[in-house]
Amino acid sequence: MLLLLLIGLPLAQAFAAAPATLKVMSFNVRTPADTNENRWENRRDLLARVVTEQAPDVMGTQELVRRQADDLAARLPQYAWFGQGRRGGDEDEHMGVFYRKDALKVLDSGNFWLSDTPEVPGSISWGHPLPRMVTWARFERIADGRTFVLYNTHFPYRDQDEAARVKCAQLIAQRLKALPADEPIVLTGDFNTTPDSAPHATLTALLRDSWETAPLRSGPDRTFHDFTGTPDKRIDWILYRGLQPLTVATLTDHDGARYPSDHFPVVATFAFPARAAAKP
Repeated sequence: MLLLLLIGLPLAQAFAAAPATLKVMSFNVRTPADTNENRWENRRDLLARVVTEQAPDVMGTQELVRRQADDLAARLPQYAWFGQGRRGGDEDEHMGVFYRKDALKVLDSGNFWLSDTPEVPGSISWGHPLPRMVTWARFERIADGRTFVLYNTHFPYRDQDEAARVKCAQLIAQRLKALPADEPIVLTGDFNTTPDSAPHATLTALLRDSWETAPLRSGPDRTFHDFTGTPDKRIDWILYRGLQPLTVATLTDHDGARYPSDHFPVVATFAFPARAAAKP
C-alpha cells in the first residue's frame, strides 16, 4: 500500500502543478462581400471546422457581419458571442468575440471607437474613411475564478493610413494603462501593418507579441494571403501581458483550393502565473 501511495504521489503532484491555461484565437473572417468561389456560403463550414478543431477558449474576430455571426453560432453551439456594429447598432462589421460557455464567464464588456470621440458609436477621425473600434471584455475562468481582459480590434487598411494606425495604437495604449497593473491582458486584431511599424512599437511598449516570445511556434510567419495560400504580411497579432506564452501557430487549414478566409488565423496558448501559496 505504501508503495502504491509513493508511486501515485508524483502523478498527483504533476496534476496539482499543471498551470491554468488560456487558448486565444484571432481570426479575420473576411466579410461576405465575395460573389465568386470565395463567397461566404462556400467558406463557413470550413471556418467553423477550424474553430472546432482548435477549440480556443476565446476568439476575437474581425470583419464579421451579423449573418456570419449567426451562421457561426449555429455551427459552434459551445460558444456564445457578443459585439456591436462599427457604425453602432447591429449593421456593418463587428469585432465579434466568441467564448466557450463552459470555460469562461463575461464579467463586463463594452466598445469604444478609435477616434477623437471614442464613446461616440461610428465616429471617425484622423483621415481614414471607415469607423474603427475595439470590442473588449473582462472574463473569469469558471474553473478557478482567474480573470483577464481581452481587447479585439481592426485597424485602418490603406497604405496612407499609417499615421491613423499610430493614433489607434496610442488610444488603445492609453486605455490599457488605465487597467489594473496586475491584470492579464490579451489584444487580438488585424492591425493592417507589420511588426517593424510604429503601431507595433507603440503597443509592444506595454504588451508583448506572442509570435516573438512563445517557445513553440508553428506555421508561416505571415498571415494575409488574399485566398492564395501564400501569405505576404504578418498583420494579425496576439499581444499580451501578465501571461506566459506556451505555443503560437499560424493555421493554414484549407480544403483543396478553398480557404476559410483571406487571412490565416493565429492561435496562442498561455499559462496564467502561479498563485502564491496560502500562508498557514
